[in-house]
Amino acid sequence: MILADKIIMLRKKYGWSQEDLAAKLGISRQSVSKWESAASVPDLDKIIKLSQLFGVSTDYLLKDEIEETENDPWEDGEEDRKEAQGRLITLEQANKYLGLSEKMALRTAFATAVCILSPVALIILAGLAEAGIGLSEDLAGGLGLVVLLVLVAGAVASFVWDSMQMEEFKYIEEEDFQLQYGIAGMVEKKQEAFRDVHRKCVVVGVTLCILSVIPLVCLAIIYQEDLAAIMGTAILLLLIACAVFLFVWSETISESYQKLMQEGKYSPEGKRESKRNSPISGIYWSLITAVYLGISFYTMRWDRTWIIWPSAGVLYSVVCGFVSVFRNSGSGE
Repeated sequence: MILADKIIMLRKKYGWSQEDLAAKLGISRQSVSKWESAASVPDLDKIIKLSQLFGVSTDYLLKDEIEETENDPWEDGEEDRKEAQGRLITLEQANKYLGLSEKMALRTAFATAVCILSPVALIILAGLAEAGIGLSEDLAGGLGLVVLLVLVAGAVASFVWDSMQMEEFKYIEEEDFQLQYGIAGMVEKKQEAFRDVHRKCVVVGVTLCILSVIPLVCLAIIYQEDLAAIMGTAILLLLIACAVFLFVWSETISESYQKLMQEGKYSPEGKRESKRNSPISGIYWSLITAVYLGISFYTMRWDRTWIIWPSAGVLYSVVCGFVSVFRNSGSGE
């Protein structure tokens, strides 16, 4: 049995989480995670502290050939040890998950951009009709609405398809698990290599969002016509769609690495918090969707109502924060 397995086994024996063990050793949870996945090994000082905490000898921890000692906490066999570790992710499973995540990232980013672009045809056709160019207002509105619904339906179908494909890996977001020997190191290298790409996507996306207003302002000032403003709005939505594509694509891939490494909001504590907030999330986003559709169809200003989504995203963080504070104060009582 290697050191990584022994640390997992002993930690489980005492009923400690990775955070608990990290706190006792004065280190980060990520360090413990790397030890247990064999991505790194503790230094001598930490080996001594581990032996003291677990009540075992340093020889037992360091020598792989020592499988059974009087301090070995598992006397019921290998099956009990595996059960204590939780679900084990193999290299094949990890590669399949990362491959699906990369494909899903591209489709999800494209589908999200399509949702943003879906009202463009309606906006342009309505502008042409209002300017008296070729179409009646009723025909322009009808055609634009058909295009919008078709694009949204296609995007939603893509979301549903991706969700169904990733169903077998849903436990990665919801449960604690262990990575097979060597996987953490492989994932960490991929994560590090992608980090610069993610940063560049964020920088370019933010820049596009800021610059997206320029065409609208310039066209409105130069031509001073409603049609020019409409065309500027269409360009604005196009630039925002490109920015969102970069955000969603890079963040989805980045999160796939975080999920496997159980970092950030996908740490064991983060997963527990997510489970507690799950009912709130379902109610909140269903309500936001209803509000968005209601306001958009009532006003027919799809070029403006999209702002509901980013606003709702920021507000959701505030809502979760208030719920967390309320929950903690309630438990403290």
